[in-house]
Amino acid sequence: MLSLRTLTRSAPRVARGLTNAAIKTATRPSLLQTAFPASRLQCASAFSTSSIRAKSAAPESDAELVEKLASEIQMEEEMKEHEELPTSVKDYMENGPFEILDTPGQEEVVLTRSFGDEKNPQTNLHLTHIIRVSFSIADLNAYDPDSDEFQDRAMSDEDPNIDPADPSELDPETPSDAEGESHGFPARVNIIVEKKGKGALAIETVAEDGMIVIDNVYYYADAAHAYAKTTEAVHQRQDMYVGPPYGNLDEDLQVLMERYLDERGINQALAIFVPDYIDMKEQKEYLRWLKNVKGFVEA
Repeated sequence: MLSLRTLTRSAPRVARGLTNAAIKTATRPSLLQTAFPASRLQCASAFSTSSIRAKSAAPESDAELVEKLASEIQMEEEMKEHEELPTSVKDYMENGPFEILDTPGQEEVVLTRSFGDEKNPQTNLHLTHIIRVSFSIADLNAYDPDSDEFQDRAMSDEDPNIDPADPSELDPETPSDAEGESHGFPARVNIIVEKKGKGALAIETVAEDGMIVIDNVYYYADAAHAYAKTTEAVHQRQDMYVGPPYGNLDEDLQVLMERYLDERGINQALAIFVPDYIDMKEQKEYLRWLKNVKGFVEA
């Protein structure tokens, strides 16, 4: 669910862009003006004290920028005071099976857990899964709500029995937003399931509308390849065969793969938690960014 703060914050950006463009146009010098008088003026004032004052005093624009940043910070903090922690986030943090690693200043959030003490019937050994789930606030910043609306309406055009003016008819199984239910935004969730000495599964999914949708399932004999982030490591795994397109798999196999994840906590509760947590973290990071920029300009 997108917070009111996120929606209201994005609205003025377009207006500010238009205003800045108008100001730049108004202040741009005319082509009929000659640069000679300006050059002569600079030469005449080269030994004046104005250059010394310019170095010691901050430009007027700095003060205006600091004032605007302070205003934005105040608005964000006032909104924060009147907002409560989303129920989905609170419940999951208190009762969820994962440990949450959220580093201030970083876009990525990581959830980790160990799962089971399963006995391998062939080796008679006990194996513990290490599960890592990660997602990023970058998905919220890149989200374009109009694109989904366009797709829904385009699909409705193909069915003459659907009225595009009635959102409830776009998906008969999904309550409309008019009933007060928000479906948030699609968030990518990357999952790594590792067994010591047995490699790892890297599973790409999307959390949307309270569901975890699997996009791809990869297997790596060397678990290190599943965690690869450096250019060299990514290059090493490019030529590996890690699995077929997920959509080409037998439907029963896809259902069993979904059940495999569900039993390990990759379920509806997580699908609801992720978008709400992303929204909450983005607000915190935006406020931190405002304060950091203000402190830098003032320094």
